[in-house]
Amino acid sequence: MIKMIATDIDGTILKWSFQFSPEVKKCIKELDENGIKVVLVTGRMHSATVHVARELGLHTPIVSYQGGLIKDETGKTLYQKDLDPDYAEKIINWAHKNNVHLNLYLDDRLYVEHDNEIVKEYTDGRFIDYTVCPFESLKIENVNKLLAIDLHDAEKVTGWVNELSEMFPDLYIVKSTPYFCEIGSKDAKKSSGVRFLADMWGIKQDEILTIGDQNNDIELLKSGGIKVAMGNATDELKSCADFITDTVDNDGFVKAVEKFVKFGVKNV
Repeated sequence: MIKMIATDIDGTILKWSFQFSPEVKKCIKELDENGIKVVLVTGRMHSATVHVARELGLHTPIVSYQGGLIKDETGKTLYQKDLDPDYAEKIINWAHKNNVHLNLYLDDRLYVEHDNEIVKEYTDGRFIDYTVCPFESLKIENVNKLLAIDLHDAEKVTGWVNELSEMFPDLYIVKSTPYFCEIGSKDAKKSSGVRFLADMWGIKQDEILTIGDQNNDIELLKSGGIKVAMGNATDELKSCADFITDTVDNDGFVKAVEKFVKFGVKNV
């Protein structure tokens, strides 16, 4: 019996228009009413995810920054794995040398060095404020993650992932969209966040359904007993899944729940 659903947000339950379908909202409400814990597991900032949880009526802790931060509804930190400052400084230098746009996240705040089309498009619709300043003016500590972005060249971003993974094998480096290269602590993985909460609640792996759409969700799927990829998922993620559901535009999340989750008896 499924007692927990750990779900990605963008491209999984949230359409790229930043809208939830009425069917997804109804499904999540029904899951909650039946005692099934629905957990948002995202690469987003925590502060950019709180409004999502509120819109969906969720009161469970939020797993943000790819699993690097877990906070409960009151804002209490339950789990935190930051990027080592020395590594952060080295990656900032790499970005400067290679003219790469970086988002820098310190204490759940977003900093960029240039107020350009990249950060404007990134923050549009995501309820994110940001500060523009030279990174050298900041104290580089409590780094949630770094995000390298190229909005037009997915192959270049794949190259960054490969290059940085070779340079820094002790870090977790992954694409979260075709145009985003995520850089964080090796312990900042979606699987780590799901396991932490499952252990806290006494939920077994075979009682967890995990669902996502991008390569950073490979770790998410690993933590589930039932592993679901969206119809719009990457080929790499689909290869890790037990089941491929419909696309986000066709409410694939709802269809996966209908297939694998049995209602009628409270999951307590």
